[in-house]
Amino acid sequence: MKISSMSKKMKLLSLGAAALLTTGLFAGCGGSQQAGGSGDKTYKIGIVQLVEHNALDAANRGFVDGLKERGFEEGKNVTFDRQNAQADQSNLQNIAQRFVSGKMDLICAIATPAAQTVANATKDIPIVGTAITDYVGAKLAASNEKPGRNITGTSDMNPIKEQIDLLLRLKPQAKTVGVIYCSSEVNSEVQVKAMQEYAESKGLTVKVATISTVNDLQQAAQSLIGSVDAFYEPTDNVIASAMPTLIAITDAAKIPVICGEPNMVKAGGLATYGIDYYKLGVQTGHMAADILEGKNKPADMSIELAKDLKVSINKTDAQRLGITIPEDILKDADLIE
Repeated sequence: MKISSMSKKMKLLSLGAAALLTTGLFAGCGGSQQAGGSGDKTYKIGIVQLVEHNALDAANRGFVDGLKERGFEEGKNVTFDRQNAQADQSNLQNIAQRFVSGKMDLICAIATPAAQTVANATKDIPIVGTAITDYVGAKLAASNEKPGRNITGTSDMNPIKEQIDLLLRLKPQAKTVGVIYCSSEVNSEVQVKAMQEYAESKGLTVKVATISTVNDLQQAAQSLIGSVDAFYEPTDNVIASAMPTLIAITDAAKIPVICGEPNMVKAGGLATYGIDYYKLGVQTGHMAADILEGKNKPADMSIELAKDLKVSINKTDAQRLGITIPEDILKDADLIE
């Protein structure tokens, strides 16, 4: 009896030790999973960018880096499927279907048309957008506070009033402002409407020309030369992708271009008070990380505005145009040579 009792006790101790060891192993796995919220899982993330230009490229890089800051890193626990639609709607639709059939864990849509296309393709896969001006106006969200569906993200809505004020500081004698934008971009329509209202309240006359493709830009710009004192260009993807074409015409006529964002200034525009698209992308990457970690769902995540704005001045263009930049603007500006 004593030997049997001792044998039972030994078996119980062995079982207890095994249980503790198993618990410790699972606890170790749990700790690993919390770092980046990933564990052994490899996440599939699709990135669709409307067209190639500096602002959208920067947002793309920022998105990837923002995820990496949170532990979601390519080659470790993330596989990216990067696609560029080259401003073609049929390409967008094919890419969206590719992501859906590939069962992506999350999709990043860069620019409004890209977001609209993927949102129409799936109601289940989480989507984060960036470089999108107006989610509600684009019918991507019920409200900025509570989108109500599978998409959320960051907005690149411009500080339009400050940009027009900057135009008047740099070209105080301006009476008429020209605007060119692509008629199929909802984001541009929103910006131009807001710009017209504010510019007219400041006593400016606004002349608008719309284009369908980049091939229309030269004719549209020439149609305004001679009747405007300055141009204002919103964050229009078609215009941004063809800034050298526009600047060749405006510089020849000694007409400054105030831009919607800094990359358009780098491409030849005079100045902006605008968004850093790389930082906007990083911000979007952090939102995506919250979704992948299960901390939040797109339907309940408020649309976020850009957190970092700055004045950018193209000194070379100012010299070409014979414009002197006031010292109080220069001292805090990001100067582009």
